[in-house]
This record gives sequence, C-alpha cells and structure tokens, in this order.
Amino acid sequence: MSPALLAPFARLRLAFAAAFETECALRRTFLWLPVAAGAGVASYLSADREPSIWLLTALTAVLSGLAIVARERRVAFLALCATAAFFAGELSTAWRSARVAAPVIQRTTIGVVEGFVEQMDFRRAGARFVLRVRAIEGLAPEATPYRVRLSVRRAPPFEAGTYVKFKARLLPPSRASLPGGYDFARDAWFARLGGVGNALGRIETLAPPVPAEFSLSAAMALDRARNALSRRIDAIAAAMVTGKRDLLSENARDVIREAGIFHIITISGVQMTLVAAIFFIGFRRALALSPSLALRYPIKKWSAALAMLGAVIYDVSTGSRVGTERALIMTLIMLGAVLADRQALTMRNLAFAALFVILVEPEAIMGASFQLSFAAVAALVAVYEGRMAATSAEREEAPILRSKPVAGEGARLFWGSVRTLLGHGPGGLLFATFCATAATASFMAYNFHELSPYVLIGNPMTLTVIEVFAVPGALLGTLLYPLGLDPWVWRYLGLGVDGVMWAARQVGQLPGASVHLPAFAPFSLAFLSLAALCMTLWRTLLFRAIALPLLAIGLFGAASGPKFDVAVAAGGEAAAYRGEDGRLAVLAARPNLFAAEQWLRADADGRPAAAAVRKSECDKAACVGRLADGRTLSLVVDRAAFAEDCLRADIIVTPLFAPKGCAAQIVLDRDALKKTGAVTLALTPGGLTRAAARSPEEDRPWSPAPRRTWGRAPVAPAPQFTLAEPDPAASAQDDGAASRRPDDGDDGSPIE
Repeated sequence: MSPALLAPFARLRLAFAAAFETECALRRTFLWLPVAAGAGVASYLSADREPSIWLLTALTAVLSGLAIVARERRVAFLALCATAAFFAGELSTAWRSARVAAPVIQRTTIGVVEGFVEQMDFRRAGARFVLRVRAIEGLAPEATPYRVRLSVRRAPPFEAGTYVKFKARLLPPSRASLPGGYDFARDAWFARLGGVGNALGRIETLAPPVPAEFSLSAAMALDRARNALSRRIDAIAAAMVTGKRDLLSENARDVIREAGIFHIITISGVQMTLVAAIFFIGFRRALALSPSLALRYPIKKWSAALAMLGAVIYDVSTGSRVGTERALIMTLIMLGAVLADRQALTMRNLAFAALFVILVEPEAIMGASFQLSFAAVAALVAVYEGRMAATSAEREEAPILRSKPVAGEGARLFWGSVRTLLGHGPGGLLFATFCATAATASFMAYNFHELSPYVLIGNPMTLTVIEVFAVPGALLGTLLYPLGLDPWVWRYLGLGVDGVMWAARQVGQLPGASVHLPAFAPFSLAFLSLAALCMTLWRTLLFRAIALPLLAIGLFGAASGPKFDVAVAAGGEAAAYRGEDGRLAVLAARPNLFAAEQWLRADADGRPAAAAVRKSECDKAACVGRLADGRTLSLVVDRAAFAEDCLRADIIVTPLFAPKGCAAQIVLDRDALKKTGAVTLALTPGGLTRAAARSPEEDRPWSPAPRRTWGRAPVAPAPQFTLAEPDPAASAQDDGAASRRPDDGDDGSPIE
C-alpha cells in the first residue's frame, strides 16, 4: 500500500498513543475497574446456572497475582486487572446470593402465619406490610420464608413492632412478565422476601413468644416514627421527607412522572448531599465562632466527621432504602476525602463508591436506581472537572496587553464568554442539568420506556424545591416534632409542594410532554452505557470520540427491539394480544395490572393498564380474543372450557394443566410455562415466532428449574375432552395463579 495512504493511519495511531499516555498520566484507567466488576455482576445475574464460588475465588486470586507480577508491563497489567475485576464482581454477587439464601414459597399456600410486623406502609385504601415470619402453618422450619410481604384491604389498627397471627394466602414472588423484563423474583431473593400475598380474615395481635432482636426492634421503631410523621403532612411532602410513597394518588404520580420530576418523591443523592452540606457548613460555622478552636484545631475535619454522622442518622431515619444507602456511601466517601486532606468531588471517589456497592450489594447495579444515580453523578462530576480544568488553564495564561488586535483574538474571547456562561449562574445550572439528563436518558428509556422532553424545565424546578423547602423543612420539622412545634414547618413545605405541582401540571399539558418508547434490544443498554462512560470517564477528546460508534450501535439496538403480538404472563393467569386496531388488549378473569402495565410500556402504549383490559370478552370459564391475522386466543380459567376451546382456538393459554390431546396449534399451560416463564409470540411471514423469559437449562436460586418427574396422568381422556368434576381442594391449588387480584400483594412492584 502506498505510504501516502498509510500516513493518516500512522498519525491516528500516534494520536491514540499520545491520548492513552495522557489518560494514564491522569490515572483514568483506574475508573474502569468498577466497570469491569459491574460486567462480572451482570454476567452472574444473566447466567443460566450457578457458577462455582471456589473456581471464581481461584480465578480472582490467580489473576490478581499475575497482575502484580506484570505491573511493569502496562498493557498486560491493565488487561489482567480488568479480568481480575470481572471475576471479582462475579464472585461478590455469588457470595452475596449465598449469604442471603432463604426459603421461598413454591406454590400457592393458604395457612396461619405469625411473626413481627417489620414495616407498615399505609395506602390510600388499605395497607401493605412486611412480616418477619416466625411460623407458617403446614411448612417445616427449614421451608419457612425469612420474611413475606402482605396486603390488607383496610388500614389495620397496628403498626410495625406488633406481633400478629392470622390466616394468609401466599404466592411465590412473581417472575418477569416479558422476556428480558423486570424480574421481581430476583429482587425478592436478594431482599430475603420469600412470598407475597394478602391477609384473610381477622388479624390477631399477640404478645410475642420471644423478644425481637435489637436490630429488628430499632428498625420497627423507626418505621413507626416515619408513619407518625407522614400522618401529619401532605402525601407528597411525606414522600419527600420520610420516603413513604404509598399514600400518593395515581393522579399525583402521573403528573410528577409526565413532568420528568419523579425523583422529587425519592430520597436520593440530591437530598443526601444537601443534608451533609447543611451539617458540614453548620458545624463548621458554629465551631468557627470560637477563635481558639478555629486557630488551633482542624475544625474542617471535625465538621466533616460530624456531617458523616448526620448523614448516617438521616439515612436511617428515612428508612435506609436501597437508593438512599448508595447516596450515603457516595457522601461518606467524599466527606472521608476531606478527613484525608483530599479533594472531595472527584471521579475516583465515585469509583470507590461504585466498588463499595458492588462489594456489599452487587445486585443493585441491575436496578434503575443505581444506574440513574451513578450516571447523573458521573456527568455532574465530569462537568465539574471540566470547569476546574478550564479555570486552571485560564489562571496559567498571563495577561497580555496589546496595542492592536491580534488574529484569532475575537474567537478566543467569544469562546471564553461561552465557557463563562456555561460555567456559572443559571447557564451553568442548565448546562449541568442537560449533561446529567443526557447521561441518564438511555437508562430512563430502557427501564421505563418513557422520556420527558421538558426535563430541563422540571429538574431546576425540582432542585429549587428540594434545596429551599424539602431538606431544610425535613430537618427542622423532625427536630420540632417531639415538641409539637412543627405544624408551621409543614405549611412552609406545603407552599413549595403546591408550587412545584402547579408547574408540573403546566409542563404535563405541553405537547409531547411524555414520549413513550418500545422495548430495546437487550444488547443496546450495554453499548449505550459504554458510550456514556466514555464521555464521562475519559478526559481526552480522542478517547471520548469512542463514544460515537458505541452510541450508534446502542441506538440501532434501541430501534430494533423485540416486537410481539401475544404476551403471556409467567403463571398463565393473563395474556395480551394485538387486535385488528393494532393495539394490545389484555385478557384476564382477574386482571394482573402490573403485568399489563409492563406489556403496554414495552409496546410504547401510554394507556393505563385498566383501560386495556377486555372484560367483555370473558365469561366464568374463559376469555377469547381475535388476533389481527384472524387467529383466536383463548385464556382458559375453568377446566370445563377445554372441551370446546381446544378444538376451536389456535392458541390456548391457561394457569391449569391442559389435556394432553388439546388440538390447539400452541398450548401454553401450567406445565409449559413452568419451563419457559413468560412467553411472547410474534406474527411473521413464516408463522408465529416464540420468545421465552427463561431458557430450558436455567436453574437459579430465584428461578429454580422445574422438578423432573416420571410423568403425570392426563387431566381427562384426551380424545373425548370430557372432564371430571374437579376436587375443590385441588382446584384451590391449581387456580391459585388464575385468581390473583390486585390486592394480593403480588403486584411485583420494585423493592426499594
């Protein structure tokens, strides 16, 4: 090849080499260790089988040793470090799974349950509570779940800390409603939540047979205090102050979501940072009042230590939920940097926080809360680093007095003014908000299938309310509550809430306030994440440009996500089909609204889940729908319907065992769905294409493989389709999945 043609490639190679040297000199390669460890976590959680902990331990140790030996060879050292971090992430997740292992309900169970109410969340109608289980009727101690989550239709007269005994209907934690969708069962496993359901009949309060352990007693006392505070204030203010969001109305949730300010009702990094800053500045100012202390002692470090204590107390008092814990970790590391005379707001501290989360709670990285919070903070830190670098460069430039204009001076002054505008004041706030929004957009779209174009209006508005009303009001109101002097504080907080809700309604009424997006291809999030990481972690322009091809691949995956025309829930109790109008319709004798919402969101359909339910197409025995191509789908909930529907329908969906001779083209019954989990069907020129939520070889603690049996007797003689009258006891077990109601507590809502 001609040297002239090779010259550009040679220059590009030299440019990459120079950029790599710059990144190494700035120690930016360290920032990719949490990324490699996170990849290991994702690999473990998406695997079909449990890896060997001993093998992972050996691989991590050997690769770490080889990295130490090869530390003089930079490329080999970096490659070995990244590989060791990958297996370390996988090992951390496997170890975490083994530590939290607890029994899980495997089938619908009705029996007497007793234990301590660990957490009580009152709703606008009824309540939902977490029970630390002591015993369940019919279950051996080794098969009894550690805790269960239950709901009641009426608000109970007791709170956390009460020992109760009652009859309950328990179900296994629900699995993903779509292939690649949110898996509540996995989150429940790591939360040691072994079942969900609802209380039946009267709940007795008893004297506990043994006292609760100290940690449980403290957690229950804090939950009672949070509920007492929530009752004194507005539902939105309660969510902002105590983290209790169950009292919010659906209308309020919709208004907040459409305005793109849902984080206003979550205790997240913004609140934690402000609380720590208030404590830090307050203590430092108070200590500075004494000249002897200010001149002789390190009051800045003392203030940082006291702020760390205040942040921990705030985290515990707001329930210490998953998102708050991660914000606390980041805050403690940054304040710890002050104690060590280091710069607090750096990307390295954020990397240490991510590594700590991967070590202690690795499953969290697959959740939207972790992804959004760390992406936003990484973008803000990147903006801060850029501003500091620009300020440092400006200071190094000596002022030059010129008698006449110099070529290029106007352009330099113009870009200098642009940097000033974007670095300070309202322009700086909007620019930082734009960067944080761009960094989190892919995670918002992937997890929630929705974007708010007016977030640049909503975020500054939210930050103002949090800074001026929420955090100061929460701290002051909590201090004054025991004295009964807090009502005026909550009225002050209510003014801010009323203002932000008015503005949110105005934003929500703007055209295109909420953009609904279909499901992405599974690989798209990995490439979009890498693109965001390249833009925030690297410092050189050439390495940041690597984000462009990664972004292109990610956007291609976002545009080529899986399409479906039929969706079937993992238990077979509900199904959705695309009718002739091109929209999804949901069939269910008793609708599973959470699953319906997942299907609609994945289809970029903004309708409420209840609006898609076709009750008119159901009777007591079955529901029947017609697909766009004329095929019929029958959801059978009564055995008596098999005789007719197996001969007439093209697709049979049922939570029961279908007769072996069922003549339908596709039969998705209880036995088949145990092996596949949720199923989707897509109409293609070649016929129906099937996708399943779990592979045939999958066997994980939260998704165990079905038990192998020698076979089972048919429900009825196949040729005649005549079914015997079902036994009532057996029917109660078989119909468990079919009779799930919204108040069963099995809505699969995320664990926080």
